[in-house]
Amino acid sequence: MEFVILAVVIAVAVIGAIAGLVVSGRRRKELPPKATAPVITAPKAPAEPAPEPQVGDEAAPPVEAPVQTVEEVELPPVAEIEELPALEVPEPTAGRLVRLRSRLSRSQNSLGKGLLTLLSRERLDEDTWEEIEETLLVADVGVKPTQELVDRLRTRVKVLGTRTPAELRGLLQEELVQLIGEDTDRTLHTARHEDGRPAVVLVVGVNGVGKTTTSGKLGRVLVADGRKVVLGAADTFRAAAADQLQTWGERVGARTVRGPEGGDPASVAFDAVKEGIAEGADTVLVDTAGRLHTKTGLMDELGKVKRVVEKHGPVDEVLLVLDATTGQNGLVQARVFAEVVDITGIVLTKLDGTAKGGIVIAVQRELGVPVKLIGLGEGADDLAPFEPAAFVDALIGD
Repeated sequence: MEFVILAVVIAVAVIGAIAGLVVSGRRRKELPPKATAPVITAPKAPAEPAPEPQVGDEAAPPVEAPVQTVEEVELPPVAEIEELPALEVPEPTAGRLVRLRSRLSRSQNSLGKGLLTLLSRERLDEDTWEEIEETLLVADVGVKPTQELVDRLRTRVKVLGTRTPAELRGLLQEELVQLIGEDTDRTLHTARHEDGRPAVVLVVGVNGVGKTTTSGKLGRVLVADGRKVVLGAADTFRAAAADQLQTWGERVGARTVRGPEGGDPASVAFDAVKEGIAEGADTVLVDTAGRLHTKTGLMDELGKVKRVVEKHGPVDEVLLVLDATTGQNGLVQARVFAEVVDITGIVLTKLDGTAKGGIVIAVQRELGVPVKLIGLGEGADDLAPFEPAAFVDALIGD
């Protein structure tokens, strides 16, 4: 019996072992293949810097740097230096009007030749004298000067008796020169004062007469006469005025003092004179803003400019620029400006563009102020000192 029980136990154990083997084999088949772990390589540690040499260590052998000759060394490129433009040398003012005579004679010949033709008539009756008067009035000589000239011509022609062309030419020339005023002082006072203070010249006038251009040309006239000039751009209301004046100055080596656009003109004028004193200039030329003679406020401001500048000392010249082509309207402007500032001289521009040269006589009579400069073209040196004899010579022609 014990044998039977033992056999049964052994059989059960064998069956259990076989069953366990079968289940284990099935499980192995169902499991996925074992994944291989990635191999991570640690980064290399940075190389340790070479230890600094200590006292007592042997010195490393010197490393010889390559030696270059002077020819092999590359030099940095030389910066290009912009060459300054050469200063212009203005034409001398002495005799300048004579050189510009042809321009004046082209526009004014009609006046002189017309008078000579009328005076050369065989019979000088009242109609002829009326034509002579009309010729003078059309040329803007003015009523009173015209009457004076006609009266003197009547008297001298009667005394003369004969009237050859040469005699008439000489007679007319003498009378016109006397009417213009040969002995009038037309000097520009632009020399430095004895105390070292520069002469101060204010340039005034309405818009459109070429005032800033005339100021630039006048600067050239002064430089041509040997003056050291400082320009003051006190026309702060017109954007291009200061630039324009500075360009004129740079061409002849004259310094320009300017202020901010729309700034106080009186302040700029004051600073210009101050700079002129500091630099030892002979002349300070101040270009003021163009004023409409009908605007009271602007004219008052011009008076302020003059008063502020006079804190440095008296103003030596106040030059009124007039457009000769405006004729009698220029006389209206002249009167108003003379009420605000003391005009010392007239600059007549564009005289080559009008046949009304009589404005020279009329404006002098109106203001009691001489014409000191005349403009005869657009060139840089076309502004000339006024010389009565040369002017009349151009009027009458050859």
